[in-house]
Amino acid sequence: MNPRQLLILCVLLTACARDTHPQQVEIQSLLDRYFTTWTAQDMQGYAACFDPAAQVLVVEKDGRATRHALTDFVRQQAEGHRSAGNERMTETPTFTRLSGDGRVAVAEVGWRITRGPRAVTGVDYFTLARQGRQWRIVALVFYHD
Repeated sequence: MNPRQLLILCVLLTACARDTHPQQVEIQSLLDRYFTTWTAQDMQGYAACFDPAAQVLVVEKDGRATRHALTDFVRQQAEGHRSAGNERMTETPTFTRLSGDGRVAVAEVGWRITRGPRAVTGVDYFTLARQGRQWRIVALVFYHD
């Protein structure tokens, strides 16, 4: 392999392996807040992670998508916590992949929710938009296993 081919290969491998974003720290801060406020049952803080016009879609195992209004979605999350009773639920991210630019970012985040001895896993696909100095969720598409 000549030096030019080697350079091209290195560039391609770096681009394929790159899981970063120019504002990775700020985006990770939003994602951390999303998971910690949910776990803390702070639904006001949780809702603040979203743009008021955000779209939320749940993809079922058969591929069918169900859209939820943001206020209904947040209320359903609060009801889920209430129904858990003494078995507090905890949501923990398991991996994160980021891409995008300074205006829009896409985050793929695996998660695990534990409730007592039970656990559910799934993946969130966030579309984020930078609004001034902060990032907000403008769309969330997710599924659980």
